[in-house]
Amino acid sequence: MARISFVHPDDIKDLEMRAWMDDAMKTGTPGPENQAIRAHNKTVMRSFTMLGVTMRAEGLLDQDLRELMRARMSTSWGRMFATDCHY
Repeated sequence: MARISFVHPDDIKDLEMRAWMDDAMKTGTPGPENQAIRAHNKTVMRSFTMLGVTMRAEGLLDQDLRELMRARMSTSWGRMFATDCHY
């Protein structure tokens, strides 16, 4: 299994990336641990962050329903990938 390191928030020098990380740590969305992995590559971090921003701003689903679906999907993927991924 791959071992991908987390980038510590204090090691993020790019101000835009640091703002995304700070927002994730404050709100919990997207998960700060996920952002810490994405922080290895600004393009990847921007893509995931902007997708979330767009879905929250222009998405058709209510926020509570979206979070419920996200939680359900995270627990149902275990059988498909033989993992225990639980949010």
